[in-house]
Amino acid sequence: MKYNYESTRNKKIKCLASEAVAKGIALDGGLFVRNDMDSLKIDLKDLVGKSYLYMGKKILSLMLDDYTTDEIDELVEKAYDSKFSNDEITPIKKVGDDFVLELFHGPTSAFKDIALSILPHLLKKSLEKNNIKEEILILTATSGDTGKAALEGFKDVPGIKILVIYPNKGVSKIQEKQMRSQEGENTYVYAIGGNFDDAQSQVKKIFTDNDTKEELLKRNVRLSSANSINIGRLVPQMVYYFYSYMKLVSLNEISLGEKINFTVPTGNFGDILAGYYAKLLGLPINKLICASNENNVLCDFLKTGVYDKNRDFYKTISPSMDILISSNLERLLYHISGNDNAYVNSLMKELKENGKYEISENMKKSIGEIFQGGYSTDEETEEEIRKIYEKYSYVLDPHTGVAFNVMEKNREKGCKNVVLATASPYKFSKSVYNSIFKDEETKDVDEFQIMEDLHEKTKVEIPKNLKNLKNKKDIHTGVIDKDKIKDTFKVIL
Repeated sequence: MKYNYESTRNKKIKCLASEAVAKGIALDGGLFVRNDMDSLKIDLKDLVGKSYLYMGKKILSLMLDDYTTDEIDELVEKAYDSKFSNDEITPIKKVGDDFVLELFHGPTSAFKDIALSILPHLLKKSLEKNNIKEEILILTATSGDTGKAALEGFKDVPGIKILVIYPNKGVSKIQEKQMRSQEGENTYVYAIGGNFDDAQSQVKKIFTDNDTKEELLKRNVRLSSANSINIGRLVPQMVYYFYSYMKLVSLNEISLGEKINFTVPTGNFGDILAGYYAKLLGLPINKLICASNENNVLCDFLKTGVYDKNRDFYKTISPSMDILISSNLERLLYHISGNDNAYVNSLMKELKENGKYEISENMKKSIGEIFQGGYSTDEETEEEIRKIYEKYSYVLDPHTGVAFNVMEKNREKGCKNVVLATASPYKFSKSVYNSIFKDEETKDVDEFQIMEDLHEKTKVEIPKNLKNLKNKKDIHTGVIDKDKIKDTFKVIL
């Protein structure tokens, strides 16, 4: 068996795919990556006209190579079942001359459902394959959508507990209600005083903290993650890039081999990195367009080669992208640098010590050949949501509104565009309603009433999981200091 996965920061830290899924993050704080991506390819002709499940089985079998074909087949079948409200899992819709890839038809109405429906199955199988007997504690920071999707995916899974941390007043009311009302004997949720970057940084510290490691050893507990820092979260997201492309081929919108653009609303860089991996496997992608809100650290990085988190942090109407430290960018640096772990490690040290780093000119040029960046202000996003609704009767959530606006700023003549729609508009009802019907006063109107009003005016169906959310009891109401996550974590243990 080949140890194809290694830490971005240390070539000596290697493991199998299933071990990478179980561990979540490397002992040195690095992220697990495949070190032979350049040698992997998918037969595109084989995928034409095939189902989402077929493509999922092919791609996961290739990327997670120590799971058997039968194991992957079984796990994919279990993951993508009737919990998705659309049989296609990720349908694609034509909006004007462009296409929207809808990733929000899962049990929590966000794109995180795609990967977090299969991650619990991958993790459980990994424990069996590697004879891991310890109890697993999933420790996850969320900017809004990962939390609920992870909680739902791991709810009442034997031998696993899950702790989710989210920024207090940094997610939408609907996202917060989804997490606070989460059922399950093994689920724990806390808001923290701070933003997502604070939560993510504290989570990463716990993974590499020596006292914590000793405590876990005593209690026979192993840590893992449901964030996209876990390769088991990232790999399943590759599938919908292939599915959307093949759907356009089947609809005669493009010919096989024709290059297209994907525009991705981006915060933690995981979703767009999955597109990069799809390109490495042979998917004909012209550009991956990274769409940011006013926390535009990624947009600036793609233009200048300088990553600098020393800037003002903005709370926007697209809160899941209110992030200044994009963890998955570390994986891109690894691949673009030619698998140079030592160089990546030096950049990460620089980021930790100075809050910034600058990549080489060669790397900047290589990134520019694949990626473009742009950002949208709240005002531009609101205008985009209103315009798309008035022209096409299509309702965008604020994150997809950011992506649409950036896509239009980067439009290339003769190249088809797919925009990734990452959440149902009803998860951000107030922002969407105010964008479309901006002259109406909603300041003191309940978020759930606005949801009903938005449905009444647009006739867009409210997802089942959100319809009765208002009546669910709040179970998790704790708010803790950002520096006390470790103490809370020990109490749960």
